[in-house]
Amino acid sequence: MKKVIVLFLTLITLYACSETQQDNMLSRKEIKDGWILLFDGETSNGWTSSRNGRDFPEAGWVIEDGMITLDNTVRPRPGDIITEESFQDFELSLDFRIAEAGNSGIKYYILPGTTLGLEFQILDDDKHPDAKQGRNGNRLQGGLYDMIPPNFQGSNPPGEWNHARIVAKDNKIQHWLNSVKIVDFERFSKEWDELKELSKFRTDTNWGTPTQSPILLQDHADVVSFKNIKIKRL
Repeated sequence: MKKVIVLFLTLITLYACSETQQDNMLSRKEIKDGWILLFDGETSNGWTSSRNGRDFPEAGWVIEDGMITLDNTVRPRPGDIITEESFQDFELSLDFRIAEAGNSGIKYYILPGTTLGLEFQILDDDKHPDAKQGRNGNRLQGGLYDMIPPNFQGSNPPGEWNHARIVAKDNKIQHWLNSVKIVDFERFSKEWDELKELSKFRTDTNWGTPTQSPILLQDHADVVSFKNIKIKRL
């Protein structure tokens, strides 16, 4: 009987280990649920430059140790990178790590031929001056940049990993940070129009209107790393 119990516990342990989530990989459940891996941890496959839409930058974005990292010492700057595929309704999940006093962002619903889009702000709220710009904290980490402030400031400090999630479905959009919903809004609603009129985008008629676009990782000249980038079409 003891041998049977030991064997049973061993099998459970082996199964649990096989299900342990590794960086830049999809679990069986994620695959079944329709998730797509956007970064394999080793190559730039699926990504390109926002400047020409063809070639991944030769320098500046470094893929190493399972991360894609912006090297802010490279000149000229490499610019933003975007996914080769475009997405309409989606759930995006990724981990990011910003350097001290750093600034970056994740953009979506980008105007064609530009880098103007809705932005999940990535920022060192304590040491980057942009945190004090805008209105009522609408440039703090996790907020919809220059539009809607996060309702929770539970970020891990610079140098540590944070988890971001963006859910966009039928113009209803949520930002999540470390499993907490911090922004919730609806595009083209009365509130949306009012907020846009108070933002830096008020003169950009088409800003925020695309129904689909690539996902963009921003080169804001500060060191930032990303991993576990995955998306599911909704």
